[in-house]
Amino acid sequence: MDILETDAYDKRQKRNMSCALLLSLLPFFLSTALYFYMWTPDSPASITSAVVKSAPVLLLAATVLSWNGGQSILGVVGGLTFSAMGDCCLIWPELFLHGMGVFAVAHLLYSLAFLSRHYAAYPSSSWKRVLYLILFMVGGCFYIVLYPYLKKDPMSDLLIPAVGIYIALITLMGTLAIRSHRKLTVLGGLIFIVSDISLALQVFKVVLIEQGNTLVMVAYYLAQLLIAVGDIKAMENKNDFSKWKRS
Repeated sequence: MDILETDAYDKRQKRNMSCALLLSLLPFFLSTALYFYMWTPDSPASITSAVVKSAPVLLLAATVLSWNGGQSILGVVGGLTFSAMGDCCLIWPELFLHGMGVFAVAHLLYSLAFLSRHYAAYPSSSWKRVLYLILFMVGGCFYIVLYPYLKKDPMSDLLIPAVGIYIALITLMGTLAIRSHRKLTVLGGLIFIVSDISLALQVFKVVLIEQGNTLVMVAYYLAQLLIAVGDIKAMENKNDFSKWKRS
């Protein structure tokens, strides 16, 4: 093949892979639509609600696993699986701390994924350093805002350190997402932070947002989708690079 034929072939391959990826994501889109159709945020806590809420993220985990194999188990697949467990816990208010702990593990696994070899490290630039600083300032200011409300809670002795650790972990995850220099991953990490901030503001009654549950869940599912697709694309690019290197 000459260069033009090779380029045309590569473009066809990428189009075919994009179509295949979109088809493999259909179960996620359908289960997300079912979640909003059933409107589980306002439903009584039940096993059914837990299954419907966690299904989209579990289906994303299955999609990433089918594309990347076992390479993402201790990374994005693991993060998605623990996120689904956290979704189940948050259905029951009394399991809020358990849910936060499970999501903390998910963020650790995402952080490990963003440090792995198929997320190539790019040299740190001035704009990245500014974003890191902004992210840590947002995390610190958010904890300061939450602190008086955490003190009022009957479980304040547990919540005050637990929320502080959680904010540190999600800030780390967002920082490493920015470090990856991949648009989908960066957007996914930052939108996840927005979703968690919106949730915390409502849970601890800092601000009551109309249709707040909808905002939280739209941002949450979008963030998980972007992180999952970003991981698939990162692995795909790594494999393409390996093929070129061998040729």
